[in-house]
Amino acid sequence: MSPRTTPRRRLARRLPATLAGATAGVLVVGLASMPAHAESGTDGPTGPIGTVARTVGDARFEPGPCPRTADPIPDLARARCGTLTVPENRSRPKGPNKPKEASKPMGPKGPKEPKGPNESKGPWAHEGRRITLAVAIMPAESRTPAPDPIVWFAGGPGDDAVSEIPMALAGDLNRDRDVIFMSQRGTYSADPVLTCPNIDEFNARALGLVSNAPSTGRLHVEATRACRDRVDGTGADRGTYNDIESSADYDALRKTLGVKQWNVFGISYGTHLALNYMRLHPKGIRSVGIDGVLPPSLGGGAVTWKAAREGFDGLFKACAEQPACNTRYPNLKATFLRLVSELEADPITTTVTVPVHPEPVKVVLDGGNLVTWLTSATHVAAGVPRSIDELAHGNPQRIAEQLAGGKYSPQAIGRVAHGLVYGVFCSQWTPYESRADIIRGGRRAFPSFPRSMLANAPQLAWLHDDCRAWDVPPAPPWIRDVTRSDIPTLALSGGFDAQTAPSNGAYVARTLSRSHAVTVPYVAHVVFADSPCAQTITTSFFADPAAPDTRCLAGLQPPQFEIAP
Repeated sequence: MSPRTTPRRRLARRLPATLAGATAGVLVVGLASMPAHAESGTDGPTGPIGTVARTVGDARFEPGPCPRTADPIPDLARARCGTLTVPENRSRPKGPNKPKEASKPMGPKGPKEPKGPNESKGPWAHEGRRITLAVAIMPAESRTPAPDPIVWFAGGPGDDAVSEIPMALAGDLNRDRDVIFMSQRGTYSADPVLTCPNIDEFNARALGLVSNAPSTGRLHVEATRACRDRVDGTGADRGTYNDIESSADYDALRKTLGVKQWNVFGISYGTHLALNYMRLHPKGIRSVGIDGVLPPSLGGGAVTWKAAREGFDGLFKACAEQPACNTRYPNLKATFLRLVSELEADPITTTVTVPVHPEPVKVVLDGGNLVTWLTSATHVAAGVPRSIDELAHGNPQRIAEQLAGGKYSPQAIGRVAHGLVYGVFCSQWTPYESRADIIRGGRRAFPSFPRSMLANAPQLAWLHDDCRAWDVPPAPPWIRDVTRSDIPTLALSGGFDAQTAPSNGAYVARTLSRSHAVTVPYVAHVVFADSPCAQTITTSFFADPAAPDTRCLAGLQPPQFEIAP
């Protein structure tokens, strides 16, 4: 979720690799699953989930080959894979003799559960275009797995859940349970694929432009229009790529897999989707884990400014409390704030060498780019004070190299489903947050920042202009309601998280009556990815949602900050 003139457009890609610049990926195809066979009746399928073809209402699951992935994922060789086919637009009218249940209108409480024989009878309930979503099920390591699997909600918006399998397995999430990954509509392994490489390529070139210049904004929106035209060329209905339809997709997946009850784990934007899913389709959810919390009721630029302030302050405080860091880099926060204002008024232009790019890369380091750099660089916190100090002494190279290394990395090109990005932002965010709201949020978080910066929140530059070009209807106003639920929930946050505010965990916990809000100190966005302690807390929560094991928090230490000679 980042501006095109700065490192990212979305919330949840792993950032250490992005900052360092990553190697190119290779497309792979996994092994085919067991042969499909139809099952009728209302009971769940026999055998491991994902091995039986099944139609429920307007959706059908078919076992089959594992999906293509941008990078090799060897673990897919032992996955059970297939596809879920669903209506693109569930609001289309029924045809004659279609099951009635599938046409129930959506609302804040979600659709009613199908009952009786309609669950498995054809013909399918909706006419019109159908889309296909890739599914991969990683089996539990345990020989006696728990009966309730975990379903993974990816970050973004626009990341492909299948690509995040390595993160989940590295955190031992499948120790006791199968973990289900489904490519959300529009993402890399789905059909249609609503990626727009032109936007990613513009993001890289735009490092050589002034972030907040009106001319940059015009080019930004031109790239968005080109993406819109690309998406329209696929025949996709842009107005159906949002949390409401995606929540219904996951409800359909649970039913077609024959899963009576599962657990949800969402990271970054996946927490936004999970919080909507658990109020739209609460039946069948045992527990919910959310990591890097982005509440749908707050989504937009103001909360992004707040997140940047909280994450930056956590890092600056850790340096101030470490004698060696505080002695070598005193008043680091004040230095950073001063540099932002100075560079916004008088940017530095430099060139850097990026391993994957044949020509030197131009980087304009202004206030906007500096803020967005630090939003990402909290993932490599140990080097941040030294980088800021070098910039203060006239050397911008480390920061410029990190910015360029991320944007020119092969991992930054052609992976994000911008059709889903704009579908969520432009239907659920911008209709309910004005430019003035964003400016006020920026002023509250950073009163010293120039006004020229405040309308373009970190990760969300030119958002209202983009959404005018994207042109989708607003979601119903209830999409901004807080989530109220008694489903057991673990809300994880990182003390250095500058992308989704650490305080968001406590915010959502207020209306979740059986929740645990936990902040893991000294860790940035998506703590499960980087913190063994967070992984322990998460797996213990799914084992016993009433009592997650948080004892490891007491032993955590701040990073040892780099000290320049």
